[in-house]
Amino acid sequence: MAPRLQLEKAAWRWAETVRPEEVSQEHIETAYRIWLEPCIRGVCRRNCKGNPNCLVGIGEHIWLGEIDENSFHNIDDPNCERRKKNSFVGLTNLGATCYVNTFLQVWFLNLELRQALYLCPSTCSDYMMGDGIQEEKDYEPQTICEHLQYLFALLQNSNRRYIDPSGFVKALGLDTGQQQDAQEFSKLFMSLLEDTLSKQKNPDVRNIVQQQFCGEYAYVTVCNQCGRESKLLSKFYELELNIQGHKQLTDCISEFLKEEKLEGDNRYFCENCQSKQNATRKIRLLSLPCTLNLQLMRFVFDRQTGHKKKLNTYIGFSEILDMEPYVEHKAEPSKSQTRKPKCGKGTHCSRNAYMLVYRLQTQEKPNTTVQVPAFLQELVDRDNSKFEEWCIEMAEMRKQSVDKGKAKHEEVKELYQRLPAGAEPYEFVSLEWLQKWLDESTPTKPIDNHACLCSHDKLHPDKISIMKRISEYAADIFYSRYGGGPRLTVKALCKECVVERCRVLRLKSQLNEDYKTVNNLLKATVKGNDGFWVGKSSLRSWRQLALEQLDEQDGDVDQSNGKMNGNTLSKDESKEERKEEEEELNFNEDILCPHGELCISENERRLVSKEAWSKLQQYFPKAPEFPSYRECCSQCKILEREGEENEALHKMIANEQKTSLPNLFQDKNRPCLSNWPEETDVLYIVSQFFVEEWRKFVRKPTRCSPVSSVGNSALLCPHGGLMFTFASMTKEDSKLIALIWPSEWQMIQKLFVVDHVIKIVRTEVGDVNPSETQYISEPKLCPECREGLLCQQQRDLREYTQATIYVHKVVDNKKVMKDSAPELNVSSSETEEDKEEAKPDGEKDPDFNQSNGGTKRQKITHQNYIAYQKQVIRRSMRHRKVRGEKALLVSANQTLKELKIQIMHAFSVAPFDQNLSIDGKILSDDCATLGTLGVIPESVILLKADEPIADYAAMDDVMQVCMPEEGFKGTGLLGH
Repeated sequence: MAPRLQLEKAAWRWAETVRPEEVSQEHIETAYRIWLEPCIRGVCRRNCKGNPNCLVGIGEHIWLGEIDENSFHNIDDPNCERRKKNSFVGLTNLGATCYVNTFLQVWFLNLELRQALYLCPSTCSDYMMGDGIQEEKDYEPQTICEHLQYLFALLQNSNRRYIDPSGFVKALGLDTGQQQDAQEFSKLFMSLLEDTLSKQKNPDVRNIVQQQFCGEYAYVTVCNQCGRESKLLSKFYELELNIQGHKQLTDCISEFLKEEKLEGDNRYFCENCQSKQNATRKIRLLSLPCTLNLQLMRFVFDRQTGHKKKLNTYIGFSEILDMEPYVEHKAEPSKSQTRKPKCGKGTHCSRNAYMLVYRLQTQEKPNTTVQVPAFLQELVDRDNSKFEEWCIEMAEMRKQSVDKGKAKHEEVKELYQRLPAGAEPYEFVSLEWLQKWLDESTPTKPIDNHACLCSHDKLHPDKISIMKRISEYAADIFYSRYGGGPRLTVKALCKECVVERCRVLRLKSQLNEDYKTVNNLLKATVKGNDGFWVGKSSLRSWRQLALEQLDEQDGDVDQSNGKMNGNTLSKDESKEERKEEEEELNFNEDILCPHGELCISENERRLVSKEAWSKLQQYFPKAPEFPSYRECCSQCKILEREGEENEALHKMIANEQKTSLPNLFQDKNRPCLSNWPEETDVLYIVSQFFVEEWRKFVRKPTRCSPVSSVGNSALLCPHGGLMFTFASMTKEDSKLIALIWPSEWQMIQKLFVVDHVIKIVRTEVGDVNPSETQYISEPKLCPECREGLLCQQQRDLREYTQATIYVHKVVDNKKVMKDSAPELNVSSSETEEDKEEAKPDGEKDPDFNQSNGGTKRQKITHQNYIAYQKQVIRRSMRHRKVRGEKALLVSANQTLKELKIQIMHAFSVAPFDQNLSIDGKILSDDCATLGTLGVIPESVILLKADEPIADYAAMDDVMQVCMPEEGFKGTGLLGH
């Protein structure tokens, strides 16, 4: 047994032999474990939570002995944020902006570019006032050039170890949380920068991008027949090198410049020969820029998945790259480094590098210094001053924390020695508060002992495990310095709780014995009127109920002050628990009727002897008592008789109506508008909803309420006009109405209350033989409301979310589909209602579900009918999926492009290989929404896939980029 349980047992062992009325002060102090010896440091290694006198291991060890001053604060040394001598300044990664920071550092180290940007005119002159900068305003760059100027000046002369580029990133409109293609960023930004600088008057500024990054090559084609050479000159800012299948950078460059043969259908038309000839074509480097950017094409597009894939192959490259063998034009002076690098040294190998930047080496002594303009240096000086102020502030905060820590150290060393109570007056304090008082990382709050109180506002005996007994001297100092309460002295020991706990423990100890006694008493036959009625369910579980009830009383600590085992319950949890407790039946409440009397069902109860009831009452004194002579509930008897009479009445009504309307019930010999019967000129109309509800009642009259009225108002508009045309009632609206023979209508008027009579009359018009037949409705059609209904239906079809559509892949322009059975078959011997009732719970028709049973029936109104009509529309449109189709969940407001991505995942067809159509209409506008394209729920879209032109082979070490990329769409990089 665990030590804590042993202490619990020892503290209450006396309760087994002491009656509740005999509890003394000594018993009370024993229950509160005052008798336990205090623990000794060094002997006791951790805190004994069951012992209120144990003050070891509560956090005091960090204060006793010598303490490092750095433990009194959590503030880093501000000098750690200071730039070290002769080191570079870093850039803060704002989330996923490492690609931006990389290029900023590369461009900063280009001294010519930095110098040119410093020469750009700046609006900072508007920011200047008198001899300096306006102190009350922070400098905000207005252009991309000004952002670069300020960033470069900070990178050059800032005292900080790193600076924040968020202003620059924000000016470009970049998403800091999205990783972007670094190569694409480089191209777009250099294009933006070149376009921005092209407006400068100073040629050294205007042409800096071309001077530093622009080279020239030629596409050279040589005719094999006549040897004629044609050239197409082109400028470049970077060379895009294929790395697939290569291990060295030089191999990638060689492939970029390799000769291509033009033969067969790909022959070249030679102007000299005036005919197509075999030829060779290659790229010839004519001049290299001062800064050579080599883009390693690690990302390739996989047509099968529609995603980019990254090649993680290793590429070796040297720190010094000799490009002279690759440059055939010798216009340059001999400035390139010709000596070969030493083998091994200066060589690197990487599987992640995606861009290599080389600077042209010259024999001239390079300029290694660039002067920061005065206005920029003043801004940097101001930022450095702010940084120094921050360093001083942080150092002062560290000092204050150290001073507070030293004072706390002295306080703890003094008070901890005086905490043990011994034989002197004592008080109880929360262990949690003591631990927080000794916790150096949190400020000490006022003492709060409320969580440890019982319902009598005293110290609960079961909370003693989370309390500590301290001396009155220490308690006085604590309350004077920190406040709080309530103070728990010896008077706070709760006698009421101890006495109640004593009573419960005594009952617990005799429960097993009483259980055997009751079982023996239940075997005896009860004679006369001496017995008591007890629920069979209660008798089966009375010992468990008694034990739970005793535990509940014994564990009243759980409910005191809204805490359970020291953890605060939320309001919602407390309400939920109370609700569950209220729903649980107490002992003998299982034979209570709804009126609080004895239930009428004798199968749920049995008679027990007076002796057995007396034993049970000791554990359940508040249980409802029913002597054997007590009569059952009179109200329940009346209701039972009425229920039986109602069932008989319902059966009689259902049988009468079924006999009176046999064809309507069996759905046989029904009239049809499209094939008007010759034997009558008049047909009546009721809603199909009425017919379905009536059939449900006739089939199961004991489970459904009778249908009392026809409710034709649902078929009429608010003006009293009919909502359907004759043509629509023969087609799409035929599922919403039911046609009635004149003889049936007479019977319906006798059996039901009819609010509105609706009929169709056939008449012959004109003197011509044969005469023209017309069909007239009474009441007449309301054109305005009919038009409104159609518009609403169309809106419903185009304003949907999470609806199902089907995509069918077409092979060789053929759409092969198996014949599918109709979704609804009203002439079947098994009706839809029977099918629905056969389904288990939770699998009802999601489009239509009518509640039955004893629930209150819903009044048929125009609004109800409109909702019902929408459901029937959805039901009638349901499509049965066939082989070769896949169902997709879509919404009306999503674009065709988003649908193509869904189709790509379902059919492994890339979006640009998809040809989609619906009802013969080609779907091509990727930005249009499905609603505007006429895609409605249950639509079938045909997919014809273009075959890929090239099949990419399987690649080694491939990492898939999962989400389709938007690139730099919507950013400032595309604004120019």
